[in-house]
Amino acid sequence: MIIRLDKLLIDLPKPEHPDANAAAAVQELLGGKFGEMSTLNNYMYQSFNFRSKKKLKPFYDLIASITAEEFGHVELVANTINHMIEGTTFPGDPDITPMQNAKDKRVTRHFIETAQASYPMDSMGAPWRGDNVFNSGNLILDLLHNFFLECGARTHKMRVYEMTDNPVAREMIGYLLVRGGVHVVAYAKALEVATGVDMTKMVPIPNLENKAFDYARKFEDQGIHRKLYTFSPTDYQDIDKIWKGTHPSDGKPVEVIRGAPEGAPMPDYPEIPEEFAPGISYEDYLEIAKRLQRNAGI
Repeated sequence: MIIRLDKLLIDLPKPEHPDANAAAAVQELLGGKFGEMSTLNNYMYQSFNFRSKKKLKPFYDLIASITAEEFGHVELVANTINHMIEGTTFPGDPDITPMQNAKDKRVTRHFIETAQASYPMDSMGAPWRGDNVFNSGNLILDLLHNFFLECGARTHKMRVYEMTDNPVAREMIGYLLVRGGVHVVAYAKALEVATGVDMTKMVPIPNLENKAFDYARKFEDQGIHRKLYTFSPTDYQDIDKIWKGTHPSDGKPVEVIRGAPEGAPMPDYPEIPEEFAPGISYEDYLEIAKRLQRNAGI
């Protein structure tokens, strides 16, 4: 089960101007082959299907706890996309074409299929596919795949970072470069425990430190690249059998945090009348409130 907190992992800045085409590029980090939908579902099904959970508990705990964090990563990228698209169109009578700006955007699905919001698709609008999930049942092979998946995801984040200077996109990518780096090192450490091979000598892949990115530097300065969260107050505690020792980038001790990060407030998006979203007028709202009161016997 998942305990869900009504918070984002970090506070996202509000951009001054809409940037729907850059949001289309960011979609790759959500629904692309190496996007957060893939990392979430890979680890989720590996944790669901894990064999010998008790005998191999530290490995199970590691995959399960990272699964929970990946849910937050999906949520963070989705909200980044929402911020970037907001304001592309304007309210008005249908005959004045209030959504005229949408037709020239790279991913028109953002305006036709959704109400100017994120969707489980890649940067070209193709839906995320379930066959992006890899779960062989062989622990070493799954861990090796996860290591590769995180390195691929890191590569794509770095490329999208270089495609846009949008502040909300870079804030999100800077954070995820650091947190994704944690997962790279975590799976490397797990492979070392399981096989004796020191995979940490291979990182970072690509060979460029996170500190090279302005928006990642502050998160590394906070030391979050050395922290791995259980995302549970009582369970998955044996990740400390794997997440131990020092971090390969700075040689400082790594740390297991029981629970979740403090987080930041969840954005509340305004209505978009030209998209008929949410489709609840002020009068509708008052009537809904009356029904709720009646149902509660008030």
